[in-house]
Amino acid sequence: MNILILGSGGREHAFAYKLSQSKKINKLFVAPGNAGTDAIATNIAINATDFDAVKKVVLENDVNMVVVGPEAPLVDGVHDFFLSDDALKSIPVIGPKKDGALLEGSKDFSKQFMQKHNIPTAQYQSFTKDTLEDGFAFLETLQAPYVLKADGLAAGKGVLILNSLEEAKKELSEMLTNEKFGSASATVVIEEFLDGIELSVFVLTDGKSYKVLPSAKDYKRIGEGDTGLNTGGMGAISPVPFADEDFLTKVEDRIIKPTVDGLQKDGIDYRGFIFIGLMNVNGNPFVIEYNVRMGDPETEVVLPRIDSDLLDLFEGVANQNLAEKSFEVTSKTATTVMLVSGGYPEAYEKGKTISGFESIDDSIVFHAGTKKDNDSVVSNGGRVMAITSFGDTITEALTTSYKNIDKISFEKMNYRKDIGFDLK
Repeated sequence: MNILILGSGGREHAFAYKLSQSKKINKLFVAPGNAGTDAIATNIAINATDFDAVKKVVLENDVNMVVVGPEAPLVDGVHDFFLSDDALKSIPVIGPKKDGALLEGSKDFSKQFMQKHNIPTAQYQSFTKDTLEDGFAFLETLQAPYVLKADGLAAGKGVLILNSLEEAKKELSEMLTNEKFGSASATVVIEEFLDGIELSVFVLTDGKSYKVLPSAKDYKRIGEGDTGLNTGGMGAISPVPFADEDFLTKVEDRIIKPTVDGLQKDGIDYRGFIFIGLMNVNGNPFVIEYNVRMGDPETEVVLPRIDSDLLDLFEGVANQNLAEKSFEVTSKTATTVMLVSGGYPEAYEKGKTISGFESIDDSIVFHAGTKKDNDSVVSNGGRVMAITSFGDTITEALTTSYKNIDKISFEKMNYRKDIGFDLK
């Protein structure tokens, strides 16, 4: 088979890494890819949301399956584009159609979905600029901290958690009347704050049955001890120690089954990943958010723990016989630490030459924001590389990652030295 992966980050490198191990694959393409995918696949320099360009690549390279990494092409309807085109409609796309992608594309839609199907989540209400005063009144009924979420996609920056009622009202006004996040905040969801520990559970579904992949916990804040600005993710751990069999049974019974059943009841033919962001509140799971793709950097610890052929599972999704498939997961712990550009998540410089990563052999180096520059590899984004290692414990795996990070350098390189600090 010839496979095309859409995307350019660490998640897509992890997909390419895992799929390249399959004996069923003839050629692997990544669009646009990065310097890491370039070493194990063929990069094609197109935008993943340029569907006409994607079509050209698929037809010219006899692609048999498309795996969608990021959320934007899914929310924009890449799967629908394939189904509506006679030349493409027989080629399976791993990722939901536009109606299913609303689970991530609209916070309001996802909250309504959870409410409709009795899936545990925080209490909420949604507001527009025409109901701003009602939003102020609702905030006054809540206790601090206050949670404001832009309804649409805001590049991971559309969620604010604020400790002051005055500040919450000011930010609500900024989002609704001053378009702080553009059209993404034309509607804002205000919800009660859930106090607990976050984790993520990943599900792969063919629209009828599903497989639960390993759990993971990522670390979003730039600073040690989870302080400072939010980022796309500074590291991740899998499995999550407190997500034991009892807790995961609750997740499956209260959240996963009602979610998959709810999609079917609502007539949404969902084929792909469901990323369920959870809060463990006194041993009970509540949904914070759905994403309609794998997370990043969670993919860099979840996929390496799968010992089976990932393509076999994707074929199960494509043929809707996922229930017949099985897969193995290593008992080892995987950890990843993200190397980022100096200044990230605010202003940062690109084009910094990266050295030392070529000599690492007991960790996996997943490229995120990198590109080839003649014979060098240079930084090309805020998050640059994820260093993934295995161990019998979190400490053992992290020790290996940090040992190998000492061998890597680029100007103003930054990383967190306390990933997993709350789990050890």
